[in-house]
This record gives sequence, C-alpha cells and structure tokens, in this order.
Amino acid sequence: MCAKRFSSGHGPSQRQLRVAEVIRHRLADVLARGDVHDPDLSRLSITVAEVTTSPDLKHATAYVMPLGGIGAEDALKALRRNKAELRHMVARDLGLKFAPDLKFELDGTFDRMDDARRLFADPRVQADVANPPDEDDEA
Repeated sequence: MCAKRFSSGHGPSQRQLRVAEVIRHRLADVLARGDVHDPDLSRLSITVAEVTTSPDLKHATAYVMPLGGIGAEDALKALRRNKAELRHMVARDLGLKFAPDLKFELDGTFDRMDDARRLFADPRVQADVANPPDEDDEA
C-alpha cells in the first residue's frame, strides 16, 4: 500500500483495511459482471488495484486502471458518471451505517514499476550493482 495515500501520517486501522478490501472485491465483481447500466462502462475491463477509506469510513477512493491502460481517462469519466449506481451496488449488505462515497483515481503503480525497471536497466546502475563499493572505500 502506498504511504502517500494516507494523510493522517500513520497507516490505516485494521477496520479501514478490512472494509477497503471488501469494497475492492465488490467493486471488482460489479465491474467484471457488467452490472452497471452504462454501455461505455460495460465494454471495459477495469482492474481495481486498491481501495483506501477515510477513518470514518464515509469516503472510499478506488485506484483503477483499464486493461492495458488504454482509454484510462474515458474509463475514469465513465466510473465517475456512474458513481451513484456503483455506490449502491457496492454498499449492499456491507453492514455499515453509511454507504461510503466513492471516488475514482487512476492507479499509478504500474507507471512507478516501469520507472523502477528503467532505472535498474541503466548501465551506470548495472555497473554499481555489479561492483559495489568496499566498506573501506565508504569510510
């Protein structure tokens, strides 16, 4: 989980993690089955990488990415347009006093992994990995 996604300075509670994971599974199921009555959204294959919740569980942010990353902005617009219907479907039988308000953001995990791969492929980094400095050289 990305530490930047939590503004409180410390990680989420166990309850937040449990609720976020249940929301992630339900949202992924709803999107996989095509239960939303929007043809633009039904034709997309969307991965729900992570969900984070606010401490009071009234807000949930879903980090999503369409398959292959193609049409990411269109997918985000479609999700935001259908937010109320998705909220209703996800909140069903959730057991919370309030249905969390859903917010959708693009997942940047794959971009960060690609950046790390490019960094490790750099010949200078490869040379450093192959020939680490001696402990005597560092002192």
